[in-house]
Amino acid sequence: MQPGRHKRACDLTEAESFMPSHEPLSRRAIMLTGLATGLAMAAHGSHAQTSSPAPASSGAPVTKRIVFICSNQVRNPNVDFPVGYYLPELAHPFHAFTQKGYQLTMASPNGGAIIHDEMSDPDGRFGNPMDFISRGFKVTPKIVEQLGATRPIAEIDVANYDAIFVVGGLGPMITFVDNEKLHRLFAAFYEAGKVTAALCHGSVILLKTRLSNGKLLAEGKTWTGFCDAEEAVVDRAYGRVVQPFRIETEARKTPGTKYVQGAAPFKPYAVADGRLITGQQGSSGMATADLVIKALEA
Repeated sequence: MQPGRHKRACDLTEAESFMPSHEPLSRRAIMLTGLATGLAMAAHGSHAQTSSPAPASSGAPVTKRIVFICSNQVRNPNVDFPVGYYLPELAHPFHAFTQKGYQLTMASPNGGAIIHDEMSDPDGRFGNPMDFISRGFKVTPKIVEQLGATRPIAEIDVANYDAIFVVGGLGPMITFVDNEKLHRLFAAFYEAGKVTAALCHGSVILLKTRLSNGKLLAEGKTWTGFCDAEEAVVDRAYGRVVQPFRIETEARKTPGTKYVQGAAPFKPYAVADGRLITGQQGSSGMATADLVIKALEA
């Protein structure tokens, strides 16, 4: 989640990788329109929904089913603005999974509407204007409808899904860290042998999620999340300490677990330790999704 509008190599989207930087804005607008159309078609084709997915018919090809968990919007007492989920951390994996034809469900602690962080918006002062995936995602009507009506996590049945994907943002440090219902749901997916993924600040749940035997899920595991150096960049951008604590600092205090990070801040980095998959920050959405796909297709 690096502030600043300058283009970063780790932020290049699939759309941008095929477009020269000197290309006229009119061409970019055409590409954005095309991407929005493609996302709408993909969302329809993948049966992205807020209702429970229907069980696969006997003898029919099995479609993989993933539930995204995103933060509802709340106010962070450290800052004077609302916080929620990080747009690319949902948009990029959503795009990757729809390309595979997966069934996707959006959920949140309270259900209902979820709102992305202003700093993650490609049209905002901190966002990446070249992030065409997120720009198309946020204006696609079918997706907008889902974002306004997510399912509460209390209604999520582990048996109906193959994977859980916990999205980060500025909100999870408040809405996820002590949410025992979410911790139990994540642990239930893991103990059921399902793929369990967390991205960026979404990995805050690993500081407290415990298995049914009382053992910390992250014990003996290698995992990642938003690092201290990246938090420092965000704090400098806002001129204050944004988060109530830091994931890396707390993780390194936790015995028996191994927190790791990439070679440089804000570069794509994701790790898989068995069926536990984690990504470091918003630049790692695609890398994290790729590991989830690999695990589901194994």
